[in-house]
Parts: sequence; structure tokens; C-alpha cells
Amino acid sequence: VQLQASGGGLVQAGGSLRLSCAASGRTSRSYGTGWFRQAPGKEREFVAAITWRPYYADSVKDRFTISRDNAKNTVYLQMNSLKPEDTAVYSCAAGFPTTAAQAMGAMGYDSWGQGTLVTVSS
Repeated sequence: VQLQASGGGLVQAGGSLRLSCAASGRTSRSYGTGWFRQAPGKEREFVAAITWRPYYADSVKDRFTISRDNAKNTVYLQMNSLKPEDTAVYSCAAGFPTTAAQAMGAMGYDSWGQGTLVTVSS
């Protein structure tokens, strides 16, 4: 499966953005999709994922919402109340995670898309 992430940009603190992750190729409605981010000088970290239920990092819970449109093979990440510390390159990944740990870790995914840059100004 090929993944295309989009929707990044520059936004002021408190603003919103919606990221999209479009899948093509050998897609499956049973696969899970995760969003990860990497800020400059930091390690990649889990943001959110959706399998049969959503998962969120504590740092984004109640601000970000992940959703899926199966008809469009697209997963969305709605990001509200953005903070400067949300600035990072956001990447999406697809796979078949079978546990919560896998859903929230890179090990649960075998297809990765390129990143989209989100910059939040203070």
C-alpha cells in the first residue's frame, strides 16, 4: 500500500489543521493507520492511530481527533488548539497492529508515507 500525507502548513497557536493520509494500491479496510511525528532534534513519537478504535498520545488527547473514510481510503487527523510544541513533521503509516502497544508503536506498521510539515507559531 502507498500512503500520501498532506495538509500540513503554518498556523498560529490555538489554530487548527486537518491532515489527510490517502492510501492507494493493495488497500484493506481491516488495516490500521497511525500518525507519528518527529520534531527537529527529537525522536519520532506516536500521535494517534485508528484500528477498530482510536488511540491517542496523552499530549494530544482532547485536542486531536483521528477518523477514517473507507470509501476514500483516507484517514484524517483533525488537530485543534495547536501549540508550538506540536511543530513537527507528521507521517502516516499503515499495517495490521493486533495490540494497543503495536497500534501505538512503529512496530505495528509496515507501510509509511512521506511526512508533511506542521509549524505552529507562538
